[in-house]
Amino acid sequence: MTYARYPLIYGLCSGAVVAMVIVASLIFKDQLGFAHSLWFGYLAMLVALVFLFVGVKRYRDVEKGGVIKFLPALGLGLAIALVAALAYAAVWETYLWLTGYGFMEAFIAEQQAELVAKGATAAELAKAQADFQWMRGVYSNFFTRFGITMAEILPVGLVMALVSALALMFPKVFPAR
Repeated sequence: MTYARYPLIYGLCSGAVVAMVIVASLIFKDQLGFAHSLWFGYLAMLVALVFLFVGVKRYRDVEKGGVIKFLPALGLGLAIALVAALAYAAVWETYLWLTGYGFMEAFIAEQQAELVAKGATAAELAKAQADFQWMRGVYSNFFTRFGITMAEILPVGLVMALVSALALMFPKVFPAR
């Protein structure tokens, strides 16, 4: 298998897992709430990005004879993370399209209800309304929304790529069999 196929295969596997879990958490958001869905989503990203580690390890073991240097391992890990992030963002955009782009309105409604339930003052509610209006504007633009979505998963991918490269540059760590 060539170098370019590793990011594609393992990135798409990772992206598919995180996308399925995120969509499932959104389906059950009424039971969980958006805050729980958010933390669950980041946990799912971390678990799904295990494919990043597996992809770098497989490349090291199969293509490189069980030895890889830090920078090539990091580069491959970042490439896998980028493909996973693109897959995740594409699935998120598809979800938004299928649901009529109602996510932000539902999110804002839940946030407003929480503020009212906590007994927020009129000034706090007015400030929150201004913030919500700004969020609506930012989220209505495809390019900023896509960038925000990418920024959700890429830092997790960066950490996983660093950890994977650091661990797998030592041939005795998870040695080839």
